[in-house]
Amino acid sequence: MKVIIVCGGKGTRLREETEFKPKPMVEIGGVPILVHIMQHYSFYGHREFFLCLGYKGHVIKEYFLNLSKYTSDFKIDLSTGDIQLLSNTEKYPFKINFIETGEDTPTGDRVKKAYRYIEDKEILLTYGDGVSDININKSILFHHKQQARFGSLVTISGVRPSSKYGKIYSSKNNIIEKFDEKPKLNDYINGGFMVIDRRFVRNIEEGDMIEDVLVKLTKKRLLSRYKHDGFWHSMDTIKDVIDLNKLWLSDRPWAIWDK
Repeated sequence: MKVIIVCGGKGTRLREETEFKPKPMVEIGGVPILVHIMQHYSFYGHREFFLCLGYKGHVIKEYFLNLSKYTSDFKIDLSTGDIQLLSNTEKYPFKINFIETGEDTPTGDRVKKAYRYIEDKEILLTYGDGVSDININKSILFHHKQQARFGSLVTISGVRPSSKYGKIYSSKNNIIEKFDEKPKLNDYINGGFMVIDRRFVRNIEEGDMIEDVLVKLTKKRLLSRYKHDGFWHSMDTIKDVIDLNKLWLSDRPWAIWDK
């Protein structure tokens, strides 16, 4: 299945990183988080991507256009300008469609613009700022079951984020018996990994964010949730960037393609 990744946001809470590049190009382990997301989908066999570009979209284009030059050995004939690769260390099996969707375009309209180039009945949709170890293909199978039983047009991933605060457990005498540094919250939120039916696009009105469309489908009882209790982490702040880089240096729990 083809994958739409919304990459146009400005990432205002990451201004230290996003002043000169778009949020999906913020690096985790020396590689843009966008590439981590694409490797995740590629691991499950979904390798054609439609990147909805907006804020500083040229940075994303230039990264992929010049990737082989920056990571491989090559020789250049200055008299002709011919370049020959001597090695290619980064062999990503991606097919990438770069879609200019406008700097201030709402996310729903971004998806609609990308869909002009897609004829498939179903597609995968996500954002360019979150990583997970979610099983993409199981979420697709679940979506098919929900669609057959209830007519669902979209299945979103329901994830349980970790609390930013430590949770304490104490005795009746107020003696702390247990300290849980970052417990998982009980409530589920939209983890951003979605399976969508083409009819989703018909519900997008001008100015809609993706979340606006999901609310409409909720009212029509056409939205399903695929529960994922494994790893998930968004990248919204500098602290998130630091935490993800620390995880990359330890067990890198989302890097299923590496295990």
